[in-house]
Amino acid sequence: MEFNKLYEIYWDKIFRLCMGYVNDSDQAKDLAQETFITVWEKLSTFRNEANIGTWIFRIATNTCLSLIKNNKKIYSEELSDNLVEVNEETLDEEIKMLYHYISEFPELDRIIISLELEGIKQSEISKIVGLSDSNVRVKIHRIKEKLTQKFKNHGK
Repeated sequence: MEFNKLYEIYWDKIFRLCMGYVNDSDQAKDLAQETFITVWEKLSTFRNEANIGTWIFRIATNTCLSLIKNNKKIYSEELSDNLVEVNEETLDEEIKMLYHYISEFPELDRIIISLELEGIKQSEISKIVGLSDSNVRVKIHRIKEKLTQKFKNHGK
């Protein structure tokens, strides 16, 4: 598949995945851009052993994890809800709260729930994050319970 088509198909999904990590539009764009630079550079080496979407999500995951490991200054408390871009203004408050809550989770939980929200099959998520299918299923269930609780407590 040609790069421009991959970019068109996956840009929004990768951006939202990165938002789940950093809860900052500018940083998420930078991470998504870095992901696609890597895709561009490595596309000729892709061997079709996995789904190309899984491969791209794996690159995005590694890019996000690399940033977090190299820059320990990213703390969810420091992320400002005021850093909202024009195209994000159309997001309703619940979506913004969802990104905020996701950004408070540990790294692995953030990536798992972000992939789940993108509609990625749980079997693909397990390949991306390197966990068993059953472990991913349990983690998704627990993360959803935590998110539900956070939304319930927000209204109080």
